[in-house]
Amino acid sequence: MAKFEEGLFYSESHEYIRVEGEYGYVGISDHAQHALGNVVYVDMPEVDDEVTAGEEFGAVESVKAASDLISPVSGTVVEVNEALEDSPELLNEDAFANWIIKVQISDPSELDKLMDVEAYKAFCEQ
Repeated sequence: MAKFEEGLFYSESHEYIRVEGEYGYVGISDHAQHALGNVVYVDMPEVDDEVTAGEEFGAVESVKAASDLISPVSGTVVEVNEALEDSPELLNEDAFANWIIKVQISDPSELDKLMDVEAYKAFCEQ
């Protein structure tokens, strides 16, 4: 059964963002990694790339399918989780501990369009 983490913002495309000051750590939800199955590859942007809310920034590939990663916010990539390059299965082990990109958020008001944990739980149950 999928786990849900309090204090994060969630998108309808099953990404989460953990906000710390002007930065956000973006990853896929536990619900998403369960749906994907065994993750075998994570395609990530480069540091200094711009991401736009609602637009693709990479992909996650599993033995079942490939799924685009959609950015929940706009901003600049300041770090990528390099551990995922060699060990993409970390997303299956703990999706919330293993973020994909760290973004400097350019428009914090975009967070208002995302779901809190209760809304996301309800969304996943539909």
